[in-house]
Amino acid sequence: MSIEYIEREFVEKVCDQIHLREEGVNKYRVFTPFRSDDGDHLVIVLKQELDKWILTDNGHTYMHLTYNIDEKSLHTGTRQKIVSNTLNTFSVDDVGGELRLTIENSQFGNALYDFIQALLRINDVSYLSRERIKSTFMEDFREFIEEQVPEERRRFDWHHPQYDPEGSYSVDCRINGIKQPLMFFALPTDTKTRDATITLLQFERWGLDFRSVSIFRNQEEINRKVLARFSDVSDKQYSNLTANRDRIPRFLNSVLAK
Repeated sequence: MSIEYIEREFVEKVCDQIHLREEGVNKYRVFTPFRSDDGDHLVIVLKQELDKWILTDNGHTYMHLTYNIDEKSLHTGTRQKIVSNTLNTFSVDDVGGELRLTIENSQFGNALYDFIQALLRINDVSYLSRERIKSTFMEDFREFIEEQVPEERRRFDWHHPQYDPEGSYSVDCRINGIKQPLMFFALPTDTKTRDATITLLQFERWGLDFRSVSIFRNQEEINRKVLARFSDVSDKQYSNLTANRDRIPRFLNSVLAK
């Protein structure tokens, strides 16, 4: 199977703007016109391993996504479902973060077409709509707390059983087993931040003994007046989850150990 034949197959089945450049023994960089969201071309390499030809991204796709998305979140919740479904649909393997497709029955053109579609769909994880992102943030928050706090010491969607049996003033997660329970709020929007402000004020009126911890999806997106009112009644705040995945566990460990 000559490399000229393979290149012709790529051009016929995908598009005429494809060419190969040799980068080693039986190893070729595949240049295509397809790009990720920031304008970078997709990284695709064709190489032969034993008697098989393989397309690989050399681990670039996940690395590119983690410029803006926490690596752990790619493997949990909504994002993980998108990635997993895409890999299954196009028969692409994830080998330690390297995406690979083995070419069967000399179907070079079809294989490249499928591989490009898979990479583009996975790159589209960064294009989640604003509502989808908010949904993902709540999933990420819940999964993060589940990883950090034992089940018997956490209660999601908690409300006071005596003062608030209908759950009008709820907390995203209550951490118990300590002198002052931690009331965790996950705050993706202005509306949720206003609701948290009202809830904290109500807790003060009831005379509850607690500490509040708030994690914003992106604090910079919260209206300044809304944030100012919230800051008056809140204790500890984190501007976002992604940049504080190390700090929050340290804080939790220091509190839970007491």
